[in-house]
Amino acid sequence: MIPTAHAEGMTVRKLFTLAIAVTAALALVLSGCGDDDERGSSESTTTTSESVSGTIIVSAASSLTDAFTTIKHNFVRANPEASITINFGSSEALATQIQEGAPVDVAAFADTTPMTTLDDAGLLAAGPEIFAKNRLFIVTKPGNPANISGLAELGSAGIISLCVDTAPCGEFANQVLADAGVTIPESSITRGTDVKATLTSVTEGDAVAGIVYVTDAQAVADQVAGVEIPEDENVVASYPIAVVTATAQSELAEAFEAYVLSEEGQAVLKEVGFLAP
Repeated sequence: MIPTAHAEGMTVRKLFTLAIAVTAALALVLSGCGDDDERGSSESTTTTSESVSGTIIVSAASSLTDAFTTIKHNFVRANPEASITINFGSSEALATQIQEGAPVDVAAFADTTPMTTLDDAGLLAAGPEIFAKNRLFIVTKPGNPANISGLAELGSAGIISLCVDTAPCGEFANQVLADAGVTIPESSITRGTDVKATLTSVTEGDAVAGIVYVTDAQAVADQVAGVEIPEDENVVASYPIAVVTATAQSELAEAFEAYVLSEEGQAVLKEVGFLAP
């Protein structure tokens, strides 16, 4: 797990461990159940015994890369005649692509604002559903050589990696820094187009620290050290999902959305560190 500079860092680890324990317990209960209908509900991606087929494109926030890659694999394994392509990127950029007519069937973002924009424009088949939540986290070079213990040190620690202002991770980072009264000189900021690029500036670039999501920090726990942002200084990012009105594969798109919201999909999200919706 990610080393932390605070005792509060145990909160992230305990939450992650608890989620795994709950998931394991749920799996035992389901496997021990003799009711075929209950087993079918956990293993199927649809509300019927028949699998779905077709091809869809899912536009998803970069912070969902690990979770949605696994979810896609599990979904296609249960629906072998289905083909899913996932386009990962910044939520705001993905929303703009949909507004401009990009062929997208399902949208899953790291913030409600770009999804609301699509909904208001009549580009969603139905209202979006929140399927996960996330928090911000400070990542540093291994060993935390700049001795960063919280947001306050980021103003003078050196090069700090943040997401671009238009990306949810950038907006949220700006918010927590402003709320904490921390100003980082623009000359000390490097900005990534999305959270993955922001993280790479720390793991491979010259940034001494960065602000990313807990889930992204978890994914590279062996390459970074970490500092938890206290709950009263942090933000909670809500992740919405919705089927796009223009889809020609509504049955498959709706089945994929339902799978993300299902117990099996939720188990994958929790395993990589997402909070329950």
